[in-house]
Amino acid sequence: MPENIDMSTGIDGLDRVIGRILPGDNIVWQVDSIEDYAPFIPPYAEKAKRAGRPLIYFRFAKHRPLVPEELATEIHELNPEDGFETFLNQIHRVIERIGRRSYYVFDCLSDLVADWYSDQMLANFFVLTCPYLFDLETLAYFALIRNHHSFRATEPITQTTQLLLDVYRHRDQIFIHPLKAQHRHTPTMYMLHTWANDDVRPVTDSITASEILSSRSRPGLKTKSEGHDAWKRNFTKAAIMNDDLDSESCSLADANAIFERLLRMSVSRDERILELARKYFTLSDLIAIGERMIGTGLIGGKTVGVLLGRAILRKEKPELSQMFEVHDSFFIASDVFYTFLVRNGCWWLRETIRNPDTFLQGAKEARRLTLRGSFPDYLIKEFSDMLDYFGQSPIIVRSSSLLEDNFGHAFVGKYDSVFCANQGSRSQRLEDFLAAVRRVYASAMSDEALRYRAKHGILDRDEQMSLLVQRVSGALYGHNFFPQMAGVGFSFNPYVWDKSINPEAGMLRLVFGLGTRAVDRRDDDYTRLVALNEPERRPEGVIDNPGKYSQRKVDLLDLEANQLVAKDFTDIIQGEDRLPLAKVATRDQKIEEMARQRGRETKHSWVLTFDQLLTRTSFANDMREILSTLHKVYDHPVDIEFTANFLDDDIPRINLVQCRPFQVRGVEDTAEPPASLKPQDIILKTHRAIIGQSRVVEIDRLIYVVPAIYGNLPIAERYDIAALIGRIVHSSSEAGTTMLLGPGRWGSTTPSLGIPVSFSQINRVSILCEIVAMRDDLIPDVSLGTHFFSEIVGMDMLYLAVFPQQEKDAINHDFFCEAPNKLRQILPDASLKHEKAVRIFDAVDLPQKRRLKINANTLKQKALCYFDPE
Repeated sequence: MPENIDMSTGIDGLDRVIGRILPGDNIVWQVDSIEDYAPFIPPYAEKAKRAGRPLIYFRFAKHRPLVPEELATEIHELNPEDGFETFLNQIHRVIERIGRRSYYVFDCLSDLVADWYSDQMLANFFVLTCPYLFDLETLAYFALIRNHHSFRATEPITQTTQLLLDVYRHRDQIFIHPLKAQHRHTPTMYMLHTWANDDVRPVTDSITASEILSSRSRPGLKTKSEGHDAWKRNFTKAAIMNDDLDSESCSLADANAIFERLLRMSVSRDERILELARKYFTLSDLIAIGERMIGTGLIGGKTVGVLLGRAILRKEKPELSQMFEVHDSFFIASDVFYTFLVRNGCWWLRETIRNPDTFLQGAKEARRLTLRGSFPDYLIKEFSDMLDYFGQSPIIVRSSSLLEDNFGHAFVGKYDSVFCANQGSRSQRLEDFLAAVRRVYASAMSDEALRYRAKHGILDRDEQMSLLVQRVSGALYGHNFFPQMAGVGFSFNPYVWDKSINPEAGMLRLVFGLGTRAVDRRDDDYTRLVALNEPERRPEGVIDNPGKYSQRKVDLLDLEANQLVAKDFTDIIQGEDRLPLAKVATRDQKIEEMARQRGRETKHSWVLTFDQLLTRTSFANDMREILSTLHKVYDHPVDIEFTANFLDDDIPRINLVQCRPFQVRGVEDTAEPPASLKPQDIILKTHRAIIGQSRVVEIDRLIYVVPAIYGNLPIAERYDIAALIGRIVHSSSEAGTTMLLGPGRWGSTTPSLGIPVSFSQINRVSILCEIVAMRDDLIPDVSLGTHFFSEIVGMDMLYLAVFPQQEKDAINHDFFCEAPNKLRQILPDASLKHEKAVRIFDAVDLPQKRRLKINANTLKQKALCYFDPE
């Protein structure tokens, strides 16, 4: 079909957004009122007049006229009460007479239902008229009142029309949200757009988009429908009761009964969580949850944590909650997971997982079937509607299982979360989303997750996988999407690197860009650790050279590549004047001085320090208040994930994206070690980077990876060492208190920087020690707050680092090299090469015949491992 420049909405910016107007286009505008449809008519009618095209106006509704007489070629007044067939034929005769390439305006179609009493007949009219207009290469405008019709009207209209546009009015400004544009695509087409004069621009930040879209009405629970099952009827009853409560025609006892029912149906069955939910959720909150649920069942631990955290702050600290970014997530409930398993033949395989003797046997096949699984049509429809809501805004599909993020079991890092850049056609975005759901479902049966459940004795517990679908917080900069700040926060700081730090003030691990760099261990980069009572104080070693230990890489969503990537900070900020650089970064004076001396201009002197954010805004105090409030209400330390973005002022908008109990013990003081220790009695000493509860304990077994030998192994053999350590740790459940020592970073994904073990391989260890011997410029505290370290803290492990090159630190290499190695006794199949790299000592076998102890004082940041002289 030939393109014609005469075909236009009359709004050039809108034409560009939807990738040009094509002859034959039918455009359906979904609005809240006719007043939101009317502004689009004049520019359209004036364009028709300038182009010399006839403009035909079909007038049949009771609302005010939309087209002025002077702009209409013909106005046809029709009466829908004459009947469907008469009405249809009158319109079609006009269309046939006027012919090709004409412009049409129809009154609001929703008014037809008042006369025909049927959504189905409204759809029939559109399905018969739209293709007729398309064949004649016309351009036609229709309007529908949003949320006024059943799927019997909206679904056929959506399928038949070429363009479907949502229109919103927010604070006297008009926003356009394209939902469908047939046979065309632009990079920002399906984003929310603002319209002013002829300028139509995408809303590229999550703060504005979520505020506008979440404030719009959604299909009400009070609407009667044949499809209402028992689940829907309960929510419908609650919605009606909630209205009646306002008019005092409903008893408080009845309202409390339905509140309790909805809590147990959709929120939780854990009594500690329910106790908090009863105090901080309202009936309106539960109804709002129901409106954003897909499927039936519970919404899962992660979702409950987010919603509960926000509800607590709304009630206890309303002044803080007003600074929050609006939460407009969707919740895929737990029963959808079971339905998916049954539909795709995974159910009986998954049942083997409940048996401690067979829990890994069917897991691989269950994951394979899950990754290839299909969804029923009714779920595909609900998923599609949800994606229409988000448009092309990036989203993340997060696990929210029933046991996750609860008291006692955090499942930190055990289940997947998958980013969807959410670009491309409607069908491509849907397929990417379905793949993300399958991947998270499959992670529920991963070996890592199953071993965690086995270790905690919860294989037989009901562990359904709900999902939390969140809008990614941030904004679009070029084709890169990311938040200005993100991170993790703890209401209790387990790492007291200076005596001025108050552990009960809490701490943050702060990054620029997506929070993945804060929660996933990145061994090639650094983050900003913030003690909230001393936000300016940096860990030892960092303060002398902040540029050396600053974040260099930024995790972000590349919307052109449609994927999660890491890019250099200096590359991202080039030419981007919308970023609040001065608040998050500092000029590196050394680099600028060197450039001046050489007579060069420098563009790369910004270093991510967050100094101005922490010293000249209320951010640090606000985060401390948030963490303190949540800790007090939970009566337990809490762990949160968050983002923060500046708009046009000095107050960042915070988005609480996770909240859960933090499994940590205190950092009490300990008695001093014996004063009579001789140098040969000391195995190890360190004076910083100690995390965990202070303790004096007897050590039963030492596992030592020899730095000099490990550092010279090929990369492939370093993975072999990691696997060997896993076998050693799990070779006996009666090894007692085990201390594991090795070079670089435990759990590293980069074997050149440490030992690439998974946490499940070392989860029986009591003390974990990193020997900073592989690279002098690595500092160990960088990983506090990651999933790996959260598991260390949650398991009450003691973590420490020793710096052999520093005066106050020491490691007794002679002892580790000369003591008898038990590796071949424990693992007879270990090779000679392995025996040189990994050494094992049991205290009872050592020639010293004395108790081996460690005295670790977290408050004073010092630890000593020694043979007890007594």
